[in-house]
Amino acid sequence: MPQPLPKLQQIPAEIAAVTDYEPFARARMSDQAWAYMAGGAADELTLRDNCAAFQRLRLRNRVLADLRGGDTRVSLFGQTFDHPIFLAPVAFQKLVHPEGELASVLGASALRAGMVVSTQASVDLEEIASQAQTALWFQLYIQSDREFTRALVQRAEAAGYQALVLTVDAPVGGMRNREQRAGFVLPAGIEAVNLRGMRPLQASAAPAAGSLLLGSALLAAAPTWEDLAWLRGLTRLPILLKGVMNDEDARRALAAGVDGLIVSNHGGRTLDGQPATIEVLAEVAAAVEGRLPLLLDGGIRRGSDVLKALALGASAVLVGRPYIFGLATAGASGVAHVLQLLRAELEVAMALTGCRSLAEIGPELLWYPRGWQQDCPSPPGGTNA
Repeated sequence: MPQPLPKLQQIPAEIAAVTDYEPFARARMSDQAWAYMAGGAADELTLRDNCAAFQRLRLRNRVLADLRGGDTRVSLFGQTFDHPIFLAPVAFQKLVHPEGELASVLGASALRAGMVVSTQASVDLEEIASQAQTALWFQLYIQSDREFTRALVQRAEAAGYQALVLTVDAPVGGMRNREQRAGFVLPAGIEAVNLRGMRPLQASAAPAAGSLLLGSALLAAAPTWEDLAWLRGLTRLPILLKGVMNDEDARRALAAGVDGLIVSNHGGRTLDGQPATIEVLAEVAAAVEGRLPLLLDGGIRRGSDVLKALALGASAVLVGRPYIFGLATAGASGVAHVLQLLRAELEVAMALTGCRSLAEIGPELLWYPRGWQQDCPSPPGGTNA
């Protein structure tokens, strides 16, 4: 029997855009939780640039277009979604709200948004699936305990998850100085419940001279392209690789038979100094030549950002921090409201650029500032100063 759903909470009247949630969320979160959810790696250059790069990229309006019969539907892996805005996998959501992922899946269901559930969720993957009224994908790390990973995949399949999102850009965690300064530790009662029972990594022999990491058991157990082939043999579910940021890895993934790619720099939480995801999207799109779907996360704060990502080759996008801040502020209502705001802004941006469906969104809608990545396709008239 489904458990009682989380109670809906009131949304502050002052909120008109998703970034308006941030101060409300900050006031409701501990210093440690804020450092974990809002922070990034090292100097947080990539974290900031994910948003700033969208702001540098401009749109070209179109007038007098026939907009009758428009919609925002998108089909991925045999599933049809009302709009191309997904909830990204975010760990330990009970850090910001007592219902955690159960409130998020209620908000996603209300807006018929796809949700990617984290391996490190603070609620059992089966319990989340039991409350879902929308499509769920399961985000997976290949663990050092490969048999535990196998069992986790089987659990996700049995619970009805419809795709696997394999995160490949974090064989080790980033240097998250903001978390270190805040003294972040998980509070009592919050854990990665889906990883209970996993065998701990065995200590290695002495690591390489002068290094605490290289040569360690941690990196010796890190997944490789061979493990991707192993995973492919475990499941018939579509497999997406999350964390691809260049054309070489995109082509290799394509050759390995993956079903989709997510252009992602882990929200600026792993390797600081990477480019923004929107800046490399066109490079990755050119490498795969439309042979598989591309998604993007990192820096989406407006529906117009969604349109920009679709114009550069994405089929859909994922948002992380915005819905987490909505969750912290107003629970399931906040999550649903964040999605509603982004979808409404996307529809307005589509109307003002003359697009009545996602298929009509293309690079000709973009106006490029001087110094934008040269791999981006040029609109008519070339690069704009």
